[in-house]
Amino acid sequence: MSTGRDRAVGFAVVTAAYLAAGLVAWAVVAVARGPHPLLLTFYADLAATVVVFAASMLVGNASLYDPYWSVAPAVIVTAWVWWQTGGEITAMTGRQTAVLLLVLAWSIRLTANWALSWRGLDHEDWRYVRLRERRPRGVPWWLVNLTGIQLMPTLVVFAGLLAVWPAVTVTGRSWGLLDVVAVAVTAAAVLLEATADRQLQRFTQDPANRGGIIDRGLWRYSRHPNYLGEILFWWGMWLFALAAAPNWWWTVAGPVTMVLLFTFVSIPMMDERSLARRPAYAEHMRRVPALLPRPARHR
Repeated sequence: MSTGRDRAVGFAVVTAAYLAAGLVAWAVVAVARGPHPLLLTFYADLAATVVVFAASMLVGNASLYDPYWSVAPAVIVTAWVWWQTGGEITAMTGRQTAVLLLVLAWSIRLTANWALSWRGLDHEDWRYVRLRERRPRGVPWWLVNLTGIQLMPTLVVFAGLLAVWPAVTVTGRSWGLLDVVAVAVTAAAVLLEATADRQLQRFTQDPANRGGIIDRGLWRYSRHPNYLGEILFWWGMWLFALAAAPNWWWTVAGPVTMVLLFTFVSIPMMDERSLARRPAYAEHMRRVPALLPRPARHR
């Protein structure tokens, strides 16, 4: 059982690691001259990831990377807006303001959700423990940690951020109906994910539900409504890209990658674990879809 001191030490380590990662990313941007700002951001993102990886190996806990998923995008998008406006807040367009506020809302909420559930350096995500245990013989853990746990999500998130680049740097098109749709989709996604996480937290904290399967609220219509919210968030970002620069339509690769990640990696791992712990979960899977909601099936 982790104590408040354990959590304090853990968060201090995370804070130090992320400050170091930020400094290294800033150094990459300051030193490298010539590359397109988008490519420069990519280099800085990779460098910061390597720093977090090194810290995770140093303390023996791959979960140090977990908040990077939600922290890095907020920093990157803020930097892009700052670069495009020259640091003049009053120069921000309506679209830039909407995108930045939505990204910050998503980032703060998701990071806070991680912080509430992480118990300290002795708490490592069960998926990482499983990857360590199941890795092929002869494959070093550091390689699995670097590529599978840290670099891969960094690449996936950066693919999602490709759509945000035109949304906050191309300012030739005025606010339109598609922007309104993008705001609605993205805000709904953040609300959906927040509601699902809150419902799950309440369910797991109730001793009466120990060993049970959540099938109420949003979870009655989708086995993973929190993942659905995450996917919709990135589709919302892509809609902003279309509103700002239709010729950037190809950035649809970002949200498509998110769909593939959750459909073929995250959801199967979660369902496999639930099946192993609760045999009744097989019937739950038959009745309730993985992502897109529909009325639950009954016999």
